[in-house]
Amino acid sequence: MTDSGCTCLACHTAVSKDEIALTKKLINRGTTKYYCISCLAKAFEVTEQDLQKKIQYYKEIGCTLFT
Repeated sequence: MTDSGCTCLACHTAVSKDEIALTKKLINRGTTKYYCISCLAKAFEVTEQDLQKKIQYYKEIGCTLFT
């Protein structure tokens, strides 16, 4: 899903609503600059799969950023 109209600050690809929410969760809730999952994974030195699992976890616990 990439209907947000936003792009990744680092690589300029379109970002999804989940990627926006993950950026807010991991970096700063008030940010208006977002990163795609690939760039977040590189920055945090984890795999994209690790971040996908985090997104799923946050959705399951009801985090309001992931609606």
